[in-house]
This record gives sequence, structure tokens and C-alpha cells, in this order.
Amino acid sequence: MRVVRVSRGTAAWVRRGVLAVVLLGAAIIPGRASSQATSHCSGSRCNRAGSVLWTSRLLGSWVVEPGVAGTVPAVGEAYAASAGDIAVVGYGTSITGYQARTGKQSWQASLAWLPTGSAIVSIRVWPAVVAVGVSVPAGSGGQEREEIILSTVNGTRIRSYPAAYYGGAAWASQARAVIIGASAITGYANSSGRTVWRRPTGAAQTWVVAGGYLYMAVSSGGSMLSGKITGLRQIDLTTGAERVLHLRDPFAGTLTAVVGTVALLSGGDGLSGYALGDGKMLWRRPGAVLEFVDQGQGTAYIATGNSLSELQTTTGKRIGRPAQGVAAGLYAIRNGVALGLDQNSLGDAWGYDMATRKVVWYSAALRWPHFFVDPSGLGGSAGPGSPVTLLATCAAVGGGSPASCLRPQLVALKY
Repeated sequence: MRVVRVSRGTAAWVRRGVLAVVLLGAAIIPGRASSQATSHCSGSRCNRAGSVLWTSRLLGSWVVEPGVAGTVPAVGEAYAASAGDIAVVGYGTSITGYQARTGKQSWQASLAWLPTGSAIVSIRVWPAVVAVGVSVPAGSGGQEREEIILSTVNGTRIRSYPAAYYGGAAWASQARAVIIGASAITGYANSSGRTVWRRPTGAAQTWVVAGGYLYMAVSSGGSMLSGKITGLRQIDLTTGAERVLHLRDPFAGTLTAVVGTVALLSGGDGLSGYALGDGKMLWRRPGAVLEFVDQGQGTAYIATGNSLSELQTTTGKRIGRPAQGVAAGLYAIRNGVALGLDQNSLGDAWGYDMATRKVVWYSAALRWPHFFVDPSGLGGSAGPGSPVTLLATCAAVGGGSPASCLRPQLVALKY
């Protein structure tokens, strides 16, 4: 289970959706980068937190909506991610790569010969490759997913693999890709497409990625839809080596996160922490819902009633609480500093120090900001290891309802 901020809807942080991340050969035609208006920051001022590093014109038709939605495509949803030297945005059947340092457009790629109703459903980026999750129509009115691996250099297709609808690429490099499929986790060789290792999963299971490993719940009922979690599988993303951890106290719920040496499980009884070493339950917080994790600090942030609290994951003790008025605007937390966004035409970004309970930086104006979400936690605006934080904004608004965006922009922020 993943706690995510919804991309459309009300602004209240308590309305973040809770989405269970479960297991469930198109062609790519790269194209030239079209001309665009791009500006980027230079000089020492660009090293400050909150600096707008660059802005670049977004292609296609966009509109502005109030609240957390902000600047969004006129049709469908948009996805973005960044790693290494590349930032990528995709929606509909189009993918665009930008230079992460300057915002200059590097390449465009379009999905060709896909049936009507196909659409991008995720973008995940590693330094050498981009993983594009694509939903394609299946029989009986359902949808299936293909995971398409592209080169970050020029957007050309390297390989495509079948995937679970809420699965896809858990990790990828130039040589390998680890794909969560409908009934197995498989490590592939990208050069040939052959299977290097394979770990059957049976039914759908919840999963998270942390510290070079994929963690998956083991349920007494066979799937995340029934039974209690009796253990966790720890699978090395590089070698496929597996270790099974048995929980001493089975838990009715789902695997939500792994922070350091602690697994966090969420359910009707609240949030619990289990030691990865021996499977012992370390603590339980009745009625708590996980909102954020801060891997750098080894802490978690939980919602209980109308309050947000910081927990030490090894002990479950409450060690802090942000101001009530601030909690509504938080989107991510890194090394003790939260990213906040103000909305609509007077939007901006700000950094909030969770220890001192003070705003420590502001950005320049970011009109109608939109935060990109990937429920897996592997992509989105502020993905792990990303050199920039990506937002969609609108520099000029036209008429209509919702109002058209005349100048949609991709903005890279230092956070």
C-alpha cells in the first residue's frame, strides 16, 4: 500500500489517496527535439535550495484547475521523473526527454501502432534508461500493461516486457531490467530479452523497493486481498537472490514501506513496525496512517486524526510534529526538510524544517503548480536520487472551463 497525494481534487492533506501497489511490444519512434523556449539559472545563486534551475515549454494541450491539480493535460494524466542527466515527461502516447542540467529538450518519442485507448501510466527513470509503463486494451474490456525500456541518450527503444498493471519496472540499467509481472518477478537481459532470473509470486502481492532490494509481502491467504501477512520476501534487484523473513506476529494489512532495518505495515489496526533482522514486531500505532517516509533521517510521518506526527521507525516513538497549518501543503520530505506547495495563480514552493518548525526557503512564483505522482515511489516529481524536482506550471492562462493554459511549462526546482 502506498500513501500518495492525489493529482486532482481537494487540497487537504488528509485526502491523499491510499493506493495498493499490486502485481498485475509496442514500438517507439524517436524524433528530433523541436524548438522551444527554455531558460536556465546560472551562477552561485543556483546552488540555493528553492532555486528555479530551469523552465522549458511543455508540448501538447494543457489546462489549469484549482487546488492540488494545477496545470494538467487537457486529456488524460501526465507522468514525470528524473535521474542522472535526464528528466522525462510522458502522457497520452508521447514521451519527451530534457537535459536535467539545463532543461533543453533532447529527444521526443511516440508510441506507434498501439490500439486506441492505450496510454502512459508511469514514467520511471534511472541514469541509463527510462521505463515507460503503458496501459493497452485487453480482451473483455480490461487493460494490460507493457513496460517499455528506452535509452536516456536518444529515446530509442531497447526492449519491452509484459508487466502487472500495478507492477512494471522495479529497477533497470543499460544491461538489466527487473519487471514485476502478473505471476513473477523477472530479471531480464536487455540486450537479448532473455530471462536471467525469475521468482514466482503466484497471486497479486504488495511490494516496495528500498536499499537495492525488492520487498514483497507473504500472505496466509495467498494474496494481498485475503489473509494475514506472515512474512516478507527480500529479493536482491541485481542478482535475484532471495531471503524470506518470517513475522513472529502475523499482521492483517499490507506492506507500506521499508525504512532502514524496519518494515512498516498498514492495516485496520493502524501502523506497525517490524524488524527485518528477526521479524519481531517493534511497535504499533493504532489508528495511524503513513503519510511520508524520510529515508535520510530514518523517520516516518503518520496522520492520526487531524494531526501529523514524526516517528522514529526503530522505536515507534513520536519525536516531532509540524505546525497544523503547514501540514496541508506538504508533498515530500528529504533529510528533515519538507517540500510544500502553495496553489493556484499565486503558487510557489517552500521548504519547511521539521525540527525547527520553520520555513527555511521560498522559491520564485510558480503559477498553478502541479506535483507529479508515481504510486510506486520510484518516479514522480521528487523521486529517489533525482537531481531536480519537477513541476508543471502555467505562465499564461486563457479562457474556457477549465481554463486553457497558453504557456505550459516544465519547471526544475532545487530541493
